[in-house]
Amino acid sequence: MRIGVIADTHGTLRPEVFDVFAEVDHILHAGDVGSSDLLVELGALAPVTAVFGNTDGFDVRGVCPQVARTQLGGLHVVVTHGDQFGLPSASALMHAFPDADILVFGHTHEPFLELYEYVVTVMNPGSAGAPRFGVPPSVGILDLEAGLPPRGRIVTLTDGRRGTPGRSG
Repeated sequence: MRIGVIADTHGTLRPEVFDVFAEVDHILHAGDVGSSDLLVELGALAPVTAVFGNTDGFDVRGVCPQVARTQLGGLHVVVTHGDQFGLPSASALMHAFPDADILVFGHTHEPFLELYEYVVTVMNPGSAGAPRFGVPPSVGILDLEAGLPPRGRIVTLTDGRRGTPGRSG
């Protein structure tokens, strides 16, 4: 199962996202969506699990929770923007959601991918919207296969590279 991971779009859905997510089975959006219309566009590619972020208005908050839990590929996945933790960290998320196999968050606009104890994968796909803080726009891909730890990578959207392997994949 292939999962597309996106966050911090802030109303901008770059055309490259459609290429990167062309073969995903599910999409996780970790908040600061910008407009519920963007979720409809992503939904044309695959089912979407999304949460609201600190900058999202009532239209997104009306259709998205602050924290979403789902089962994908037999794994318990938790998605949150993370702003409720201030500047979110992997340790804060693992403490808050100890039952999660995969934790996805946004808010920092900094890509992050780490595998902990071969059990929990924590990913922040970075910001898929306008470049901020000198970090190019990016999304994530997670590959889930029964009996194996999740494999993931961060995909930079600005220079045509198809992926930068993370430590778990």
